[in-house]
Amino acid sequence: EGVNDVASVCELSKVVSIGISYQMHGLVAVDRDLKPVRDAIIWCDSRAVRTGADALEGIGYEQCMSRLLNSPGNFTASKLAWVKENEPDVYERVWKFMLPGDYIAMRLTGGVATTQSGLSEQILWDFQAGCRADFVADWFGFDHALIPETVPSIGKSFATTREIESLLGIPAGTPVSYRAGDQPNNAFSLNVLEPGEIAATAGTSGVVYGVTDVPKADAESRVNTFLHVNSTAAQPRYGVLLCINGVGIMNSWVHRNVAPQHSYNEMNSLAETVPVGSDGLRIIPFGNGAERMLGNRSTGAGIVGLDLVRHDRNHVLRAVQEGIAFSFRYGIDVMKEIGLRPNVIRAGMANLFLSPLFRHTLATVCDARIELLDTDGALGAARGAALGAGFYRDASDAFATLGSVGLVEPVPDWKEPLEDAYGGWKARLEEELK
Repeated sequence: EGVNDVASVCELSKVVSIGISYQMHGLVAVDRDLKPVRDAIIWCDSRAVRTGADALEGIGYEQCMSRLLNSPGNFTASKLAWVKENEPDVYERVWKFMLPGDYIAMRLTGGVATTQSGLSEQILWDFQAGCRADFVADWFGFDHALIPETVPSIGKSFATTREIESLLGIPAGTPVSYRAGDQPNNAFSLNVLEPGEIAATAGTSGVVYGVTDVPKADAESRVNTFLHVNSTAAQPRYGVLLCINGVGIMNSWVHRNVAPQHSYNEMNSLAETVPVGSDGLRIIPFGNGAERMLGNRSTGAGIVGLDLVRHDRNHVLRAVQEGIAFSFRYGIDVMKEIGLRPNVIRAGMANLFLSPLFRHTLATVCDARIELLDTDGALGAARGAALGAGFYRDASDAFATLGSVGLVEPVPDWKEPLEDAYGGWKARLEEELK
């Protein structure tokens, strides 16, 4: 249906390469006929948290931190292990398991593969040895044959079939020449490819993604390290990812339940009528599954300090955006502990970054400049497809036309009240975590 929507506004017969971006960490398992054996288990489904914790203990903390740079957590390998333990009849039918983007590529081409970056986001990459982490599969009891072969993240792999040409109108033989999880792809879209560069997004989830050339692990796995899309053996590039599940989904919940009659732009305007700090109202946005940066805890969302006389709808609207910005600050402080310094953050002009209130709150509370660029994930995947198919000489050529649409600076007058508000927000969160 999505492809048919695209076909209504452009000629798919002119497609010459395909780039795929997908939600990270999901599990899709297929049988020998390439049919899914169960519904996908998506990124924010928390069922495998305990499975991952058991794997951390069983494999050993030191080995996980030194070789995986992560705990197995609630990631793809743990999700398959959950299926193995809880749905053995389903597991017996599994021929290959993969990420959602790998499944889309499979449907287009018939080829079953993942990428090295994809293996790292499944927690199946050995950073120390530079190869697949078969010791993780062994601990879970997976046959190695269940893991697909790897193809480049940027570069030609399989090509579309005649069946796809008949069904969708995309010419047979069109290469899939780029694939990446949504957050590495967002970073790629923003030309965040080299050490020290930082990308952010604030969609359903919120992410800060920093690139480094040094393999670093957070001792508590609150942030996660993966192979970036442009990583090579000669020039390794690692993406340190801070993920916050409860971001845009928190704002959309408030839209549906508090201000359904207003557009998001109107909500932003109403929120701006409230003083910085929301007159003491605090909102904890963590209500969308286990949060990695909170130690895989599910605290739930919360409203703190509500005064039924003083506070109204507009206070809630501002407190939500401030609470989301505070969650970014909380995670960025973790990233600083392992050496990243997000002094300049690149973001697309989309999702919550469309809100001037959110942009200025985030810049101020994080003491960082935000560079807004005229791009999005779809454009990034298209650039990646063109680069992978050889239409650009290199990444510099691919991003030569990437334009800036604005620079957001911290607001000096907001600094003190936001620090006070953040301090109260953080104290309440840490009470919940005790």
